[in-house]
Amino acid sequence: MDFKGVLVNIFGQNRQIVLCAAGTAVALIGLGVVYKYTRPEKKFSRVGVVSQLLVYPMKSGKVVSVETAECLRMGLKYGELRDRHWLVITEDGHMVTGRQQPRLVLVTLSCEGGQLCLNGPEMEELRVPLNQPNNPVVPCRVFSRDVEGRDCGDDVSNWLTRYLESDKTVRLVHFEPHLKPQKPFEKDPLFPKDEKVAYPDAAPIMLMSESSVRDLNTRLDKDVTIYQFRPSIVVSDCEAFTEDTWDHIQIGKVELKRVVGCGRCVLTTVDPETGVITRKEPLDTLKTYRLTDPNQKTAPILGQYYTVKKTGVLHVGETVYKISY
Repeated sequence: MDFKGVLVNIFGQNRQIVLCAAGTAVALIGLGVVYKYTRPEKKFSRVGVVSQLLVYPMKSGKVVSVETAECLRMGLKYGELRDRHWLVITEDGHMVTGRQQPRLVLVTLSCEGGQLCLNGPEMEELRVPLNQPNNPVVPCRVFSRDVEGRDCGDDVSNWLTRYLESDKTVRLVHFEPHLKPQKPFEKDPLFPKDEKVAYPDAAPIMLMSESSVRDLNTRLDKDVTIYQFRPSIVVSDCEAFTEDTWDHIQIGKVELKRVVGCGRCVLTTVDPETGVITRKEPLDTLKTYRLTDPNQKTAPILGQYYTVKKTGVLHVGETVYKISY
């Protein structure tokens, strides 16, 4: 039997199956065409410009300002530095932040030539291997959520304990991709269930505008800076608090979805230049006019938490677009 005959024979034996498959294919193509021409069209509105990209390698540590950064699902990345991927803990695993130890905000964590480098006022620089795979993985707690980290070793522990002049030993841990992350959904059901972060308070990205801080400064006796609020992305060329309305934005190829306002706490009263905590301003003033988000009932809002829907590279100077339909 020739090839044509074979095809005729197969079709004859499986005619119903072939017709069913063909019908399904036609239906799928039709649905695709209908979706293409009926789905809402994205509209892009220019709302601002990226003025700063800020990475905080160690939770409550000193900021690293960069001109470009990768925007990944778990936050900003610059070289070996990833946002809030190092955490100071007590020996029983509870986090230590600027709320308890304000002078942490003066500690610089950097990476150079395969080494982890720590610097702080009146301290000698400490360098240890960045990767120490033989060190133990320890359970940690960020607020009430369980997470893991790889211990950075005794030299780092001794350095931080001396710097903080603590009567209790503290240690530093590093988050690695295979370790147990936080799931923000467990604290706030507004977050997607599949969202994961290392050691941030809530979300991979916190965005705020320069104009919001300028508005706050008009109400204060002493000005504060954007660094007091520890955002990831700072936007200029927009009105104060307009970021509250940016539910879906695009910067370059990066897409971000707003989840909830960033409720402010006592950490905002730590001066990032001196490491001194007042426990008063600017928090007290914010409470007089920024209790604006029903999902953050007792905390004033300044800045917004975002999840990363499309990853990519961000650059200072890029336009921020609001997406609507």
